[in-house]
Amino acid sequence: MRKKQWMAAALMGLAVILVGVGSGNVKTRQTKKDKQENTQIVSGVQIVTEDGKKYYDFQDVKENNYRARLLDQVPRNSYDFSNLALDEETGYLSYKDTKGKVSAKKGIDVSEFQGETIDWQQVKESGIEFVIVRLGYRAYGESGALVEDAMFEQNVQGALDAGLEVGVYFFSQAISATEAVEEADFVLEHIQPYQITGPVVYDTEEIKDDTARTDQNTREDFTNFCKVFCDGVKQAGYQPMIYANMKWMAFTLKMEELTEYDFWYADYHELPQCPYDYKMWQYSEAGTVPGIRASVDLDLWFQEEN
Repeated sequence: MRKKQWMAAALMGLAVILVGVGSGNVKTRQTKKDKQENTQIVSGVQIVTEDGKKYYDFQDVKENNYRARLLDQVPRNSYDFSNLALDEETGYLSYKDTKGKVSAKKGIDVSEFQGETIDWQQVKESGIEFVIVRLGYRAYGESGALVEDAMFEQNVQGALDAGLEVGVYFFSQAISATEAVEEADFVLEHIQPYQITGPVVYDTEEIKDDTARTDQNTREDFTNFCKVFCDGVKQAGYQPMIYANMKWMAFTLKMEELTEYDFWYADYHELPQCPYDYKMWQYSEAGTVPGIRASVDLDLWFQEEN
């Protein structure tokens, strides 16, 4: 009787172990399946769902990895980057989506760092269609002085004379709404004599190698200053735009409060990593363009076709 009871118990224990192992295998397969189902690629961006919440993964320029919450209230981009093409001869990217009716103009952005002599006619003949010229900046030291780019007037006039479409950008270090208004007024005063039909861009960035006067700004501050600058530009009849990389969008700006403004997105990876809508993509900081001796940033400006 004891022997039969022992054998029955042993068989029951073995059955429990086998059931447990089998359940474990099923559970592992379900977990892998769930993980596959919860990761998807949308417009080249990896979207991950965890506990009912959506996140996206990206890398910065130094290939550090980040994960940020995907904001449902911020419009997504719908670009199909299978329509992206590289011209091996020029090194320029092009984009044309006949199905989505979106194409892109080829462009560059320049400042005094590109040198004193640019052959703008040669730039245009190489296939460049627009240029974003740095108008100036606010010094990030204690004084916070407003400074015009040394080559602003020459670059704007030269590009316009060559038949290029021209926009401008201003590097901000505003620490108050009053200073953001001052920056907008400074820009509007300087572009008034020129036929500026491209975007007027507000550029805020992290100062990585020095102390900046904006180091104490909050997310609310940076977001509010974007609004103040862009609203002033819009009221003056120009097209406002905000420059930012993915890290700045994810962790510094409150994107849900900036949905009415266009973005100029900087990302030097092979494909852009931003899930949100943007109108311009700065895809290289080391471009080579005929007529410019120094390296230069390369851009695509997405346009909806009629």
